Amino acid sequence: MKYKGFLIATLAFCLALASTAGAQALRDSLFAEADRAYQSARDANAALLAPRNFERGQKAYQQAEQGLERGRNVEYIRSRLADATARFTEATESADLTRTTLAATIKTRQDARAAEAPILSQPIWEDAEEAFGRAISELERGDLKDGRRYGLEAESLYRDAELGAIKTKYLSETRQLLADAERARVDRYAPVTLQKSRDLLARAERELNENRYDTDLPRSLAQQANYEARHAIYLSEVGRRVRDRDLSVEELVLSWEKPLAEVAAAADIVPDMANGGDALGNQLAGHITALTESNQSLEQDVQESEQRVAEMSEEIRLLDEKLGGATAERAALMQRLQRQARIKEQFETVESMFSRTEALVFREGDNITVRLVGLSFASGAATIDPSYYPLLEKVESAIDVFPRSGLIIEGHTDSYGSDATNQSLSQARADSVQQYMLNAMRIPSTRLTATGYGETRPIANNETSQGRARNRRIDVVIQPRLD
Repeated sequence: MKYKGFLIATLAFCLALASTAGAQALRDSLFAEADRAYQSARDANAALLAPRNFERGQKAYQQAEQGLERGRNVEYIRSRLADATARFTEATESADLTRTTLAATIKTRQDARAAEAPILSQPIWEDAEEAFGRAISELERGDLKDGRRYGLEAESLYRDAELGAIKTKYLSETRQLLADAERARVDRYAPVTLQKSRDLLARAERELNENRYDTDLPRSLAQQANYEARHAIYLSEVGRRVRDRDLSVEELVLSWEKPLAEVAAAADIVPDMANGGDALGNQLAGHITALTESNQSLEQDVQESEQRVAEMSEEIRLLDEKLGGATAERAALMQRLQRQARIKEQFETVESMFSRTEALVFREGDNITVRLVGLSFASGAATIDPSYYPLLEKVESAIDVFPRSGLIIEGHTDSYGSDATNQSLSQARADSVQQYMLNAMRIPSTRLTATGYGETRPIANNETSQGRARNRRIDVVIQPRLD
């Protein structure tokens, strides 16, 4: 009996498996064409670009699936699938038409979404989506004229939504700070600083209106505006304390002098502020600059020494392993050391030629870089002003210290402006210096290379005016001949 029961159970399982396999085979056969049409519609993004036909196709497809599950006759299922296939095909064709007709609108929609317009500029985004939906609906009906009209309306709204989102992202904090300042009547005690913040905000907004995709400058302006707004609020609070006699003018000045005195003490400088803090501030700035340059020089010396020791140690090890020719190779090694020592002496000679306001001179391996901090150009221009010719004459003297050396003129900019504009401007300025060297210095063109790097190689923080000024530079790289 147990064996008979096992056989019956096994037979039932096999029949069920065969039934399931048969049902799946039937489904695959019936749904094949509709599945292909459905996938094509999805690939064409018909759910967005042809929603009416796509939804109708989905409805007919679901009816076919339900009919199969409930055991309805095959003709009904085929009828529903034929309808689904037709709807999906129409949706694909309509989506392709919409993609072509509304290509610009779709691109602006993508840009607005990337700028987080659905969140940061929600009302305008919703209006744009409504106009976009109308455009799609008209195109699905075959009305190209109204489809294009609503598409242009949506495109304009998407652009507004994108710009609004960008402004919210970069300017909302500043606007909130200014609103807080106005409620606190900060302009009674710090009107100049508060107005500076307003002006910076207005300038940032103008920059975004003119070029929303170059956000470096507007972001920097907004940060400066934030600082000035917070500063104005602080100054207002101090002003109120002075007005209410909670803080005397003398106590106020002394509180400002205290941190300056602490910095001076750390620098081992006597804090003389008998006539105010300006002189001490200048003294501290010079001290910090000297420390920075000294540290840079020490770091370079350490790197060069470590590299030289490693190279010489390896060469000596190899020489010691050899039985013959060691004397000549050791002599060559000594000559190389002498050449490097000579380059160091030449470097020190060049370094002494310039003041700190004219050029910074430093080494990178065997190369010497002359950073012309005293050379500048008019905004957006690449013509060398004659007032800088004396500085360039010093550069010529520096180059003469290294006869036959290769010369690379590097142009650099700050991060303001587009990448392409900065690249072009930096190249033009490097070319201008190169042309001067060709004409005035009579340096052969075979020794010269001019390269513009745009904003790609900053040496300072682009968020401050001082940092941006340092990044706008011409570097002359001298490559000495070692033979």
